[in-house]
Amino acid sequence: MSGTDRDSSETKSSGATRREFVATSAAAGLAAATGVSFAAERDVIEKDVEVRTADGVCDAAFFHPAAGAHPGVLIWTDIFGLRPVFRTMGRRVAAQGYAVLVPNPFYRTARAPLIVDASSFNFDDPKERAKAQQWSASTRVPGAIESDAEAHTAFLDAQSQVDRTRKLGTHGYCMGGPLVFKTAAHVSGRIGAAATFHGGGLVTDKPDSPHLLVPRIKAHMYLAIAASDDAKQPDAKEKLRQAFAAAHVRARVEVYAGTIHGWCVADMPRHDGKPIYNKPDAERAWGDLLELYRSALT
Repeated sequence: MSGTDRDSSETKSSGATRREFVATSAAAGLAAATGVSFAAERDVIEKDVEVRTADGVCDAAFFHPAAGAHPGVLIWTDIFGLRPVFRTMGRRVAAQGYAVLVPNPFYRTARAPLIVDASSFNFDDPKERAKAQQWSASTRVPGAIESDAEAHTAFLDAQSQVDRTRKLGTHGYCMGGPLVFKTAAHVSGRIGAAATFHGGGLVTDKPDSPHLLVPRIKAHMYLAIAASDDAKQPDAKEKLRQAFAAAHVRARVEVYAGTIHGWCVADMPRHDGKPIYNKPDAERAWGDLLELYRSALT
């Protein structure tokens, strides 16, 4: 893998509302950018689907290559939820040979998208921050994400485009980081690879801290930490490494030098007048993600 700092369920698809179209991901030139050789991209089918959960029906987007059965991948979004930028991410992963589900994690509150483009969101406005906390509150209810993880992985396993003989992958961004840990721990028999990118709150002093779930995880893990997060909590990376080592979980924890929390998501708003999205480092993170999946989803 490449890097910058080696600091070293019943399911139901939607009917008449389903959209289907063939698209091709925009990942050309990735091999040259990352130094990693990837397979040819595939035509991708995108569908709006519904996943029945213990608490209702979750709206989601499902992407898969036009032909064949492939390893399944569950993507957890950031606090702004399922929106165009995450549809682009889903298509891009699917184009590399995966069947990808991107659920709306806030379906208990409202259907997606809650925000179409996060670039206009003002983190400095207490009213906007309060709205985000309100729509995301349901994900913090004990047991909610574990229940959703069961439903989403069962959805993937029920699709003909998913190769059920191979493990599933899951990755998430920002708020999605703890959701990845909960998924990998709760559905440990199916999750073979898991990754977080600028995951928030992975190590806390509370009894429900995500890092305390490590002994229940069997997946190969990759954690890409923003430099700004590392500066605020410099001991977190070592606590994560120690937890993985103690549980004998194969993992890599890496700080991406010079990055700001959110650097992998293209529609992030500016922070203190500076862009958060960092395309070169986002591409390196993308290459690391694909390497993880190619090596672990067997």
